[in-house]
Amino acid sequence: MLSLIFRRILYALPIAIGVSVVCFSLVYLAPGDPLQTILPADASADTIALIKHEYGFDRPIPVQYALWLWRVLHGDFGVSISTRRPVLLEVAGSLHNTAILALFSVPLSFGLGYAMGAIAGCFPGKWIDRIVTGTAVMGVSLPNYWVGIVFVILFSVEWMVLPATGMGLHGSDQFDILSWSDARFLILPVVTLAMVPIGILSRSTRAAVSEIRGQDFVVTLRAKGLSEPAIIRHVLKNSLPPVMAVMGLQFGYLMGGSILVETVFTWPGSGFLLSKAIINRDIPVLQGCILALAMVFVATNLVVDLLQAAIDPRIRRA
Repeated sequence: MLSLIFRRILYALPIAIGVSVVCFSLVYLAPGDPLQTILPADASADTIALIKHEYGFDRPIPVQYALWLWRVLHGDFGVSISTRRPVLLEVAGSLHNTAILALFSVPLSFGLGYAMGAIAGCFPGKWIDRIVTGTAVMGVSLPNYWVGIVFVILFSVEWMVLPATGMGLHGSDQFDILSWSDARFLILPVVTLAMVPIGILSRSTRAAVSEIRGQDFVVTLRAKGLSEPAIIRHVLKNSLPPVMAVMGLQFGYLMGGSILVETVFTWPGSGFLLSKAIINRDIPVLQGCILALAMVFVATNLVVDLLQAAIDPRIRRA
């Protein structure tokens, strides 16, 4: 198992390097000048050249990437163009706020999605299967930003039972998750954010369970007289590896935060930070935030690979 962990980490390193190249390069493909937000309209050519030199934009892109990667490896993500604050602080704060959403969205979406898919897979073609499948399709098909707006209209405007936007009464700096006055701000964005993973996970689990129920070893277990609950336990255990791969991708989605969902609810997470950075053409923040979210995906896939190997001995022998 230790050799497997070492190999998986080695495989993840070139992926992380490739991701850093993509994160650094893609932001330069967008049109516009990133210095427009801080340069006055009557800035002289000398002033523009001085500021470009300060941010390193006057150097070739390969040189900029090498210097940026060297600073990133030392914990320096640069300075935001629009706020003049260190990018590391901006990204760390937004990821912390998104992690609060994920803390509640993950158990809701994974628990409910897996339970729905397992029930539907155990009763294929029955009425419960049709209800779960229809609910899953609806959850995946409805745009989450539209669902968020509908929730705001119903629960905040019409019924006035839940707050519409923001992160607590006193902002993110004083957010207390143990206080109901602050925790109630979580309900609408958490439910909205969890709808898509619930639909995807329930459909994936249903497909995995239905496929495994038709395999030969299940027929053998029934022929030996094993009870149906015991057979279901074997089926669910064998369905975990492919389902965990989907869980890993959805965990990265939840940790990345939905730009539209966080924008609808004005939740100061990573998605909201990305939307502001895109509007302001804040390249250092874009690069730092995209890189951090990409590393979350890489780390999540690494953990999922190791968990799959721990559950399924066939993966360890592969």
